[in-house]
Amino acid sequence: MAHPFEADPILVEVTRSGFVESVHFGRVVVTQPDGSVASFVGAVTARMYPRSSSKPMQAVGMLRAGLDLTDHLLALVCASHSGEPFHQDGVRRILSMSDLDESALQTPPDWPADEVAKEQVIRAGGGKTSLAMNCSGKHAGMLRTTVCNGWDVSTYRDPSHPLQLALLDTINDLTGEQAGDVAVDGCGAPAFGFSLVGLARAFGRIAAASDGYERRVADAVRNHPEWTSGTRRDELALHRAIPGLLCKGGAEAVHAVGLPDGRGVALKISDGAPRARAVAMAGVLQRLGLDSATLSTQAALPVLGHGEPVGAVRPYAQTLGLIGG
Repeated sequence: MAHPFEADPILVEVTRSGFVESVHFGRVVVTQPDGSVASFVGAVTARMYPRSSSKPMQAVGMLRAGLDLTDHLLALVCASHSGEPFHQDGVRRILSMSDLDESALQTPPDWPADEVAKEQVIRAGGGKTSLAMNCSGKHAGMLRTTVCNGWDVSTYRDPSHPLQLALLDTINDLTGEQAGDVAVDGCGAPAFGFSLVGLARAFGRIAAASDGYERRVADAVRNHPEWTSGTRRDELALHRAIPGLLCKGGAEAVHAVGLPDGRGVALKISDGAPRARAVAMAGVLQRLGLDSATLSTQAALPVLGHGEPVGAVRPYAQTLGLIGG
């Protein structure tokens, strides 16, 4: 039986002193505003785990289920945040709305993802905490939604919990698919599998929404992108560079973008290498006719030799040429 990644072509190449040293395979799909496929490469209809790229969809589901957050706190619910002090303060605020504290979070203890914030914690003699874990904003939103509905707080991560069933219904609605292959995500919450096509379709729908819960999520992330990522992240730079764009990365090198005209873009790097994720997306967005200094920078990460640039991590033009403009 064929391996599900066999059909994935090269998306990114790594050069050193004029020599191609490494390559990363992957899959990309672009969807039209009506959700149909415009162009693709690789096994884009195969089921995969979007990981944290699901968070904007989950936030829509929480709003549909009664979550009462707006603005930067709603953006934080969509976050794989860097664990900077303002992120952690925001999570505390969401929890306090339900008379809860950090002990209610069922996220595994972790260091801040931001290296500066991590160093500050270490210098202060601190350690890993559930609050610093990058998914604590999503979990705080889940807890708030659970409390708003009078559901059991202690089991909010269970796939059969009313909260998780409501989020699954929303994912199915936005993707136009029936998600399955329920797994445990890195944060402990359920991860639902569906195709890259469904992921792109959902992001296009959220980004183009003119009203409703989808528009509330899109506006929150667009207006407060540092709350959804951090102050030193490629996603923040992309949000600031492309007006109206909505983006969210996920573990194992998943990346999804919704454009204000309703087009969606989603990709996954086959080997899960983080360094290839933003590079590939920048290359795809350039192929779609978008242009900015940020895209040019993200599409050519330097490869160093003796501290000096001697090559680049860059999109593989032969493959991305198949993505329609």
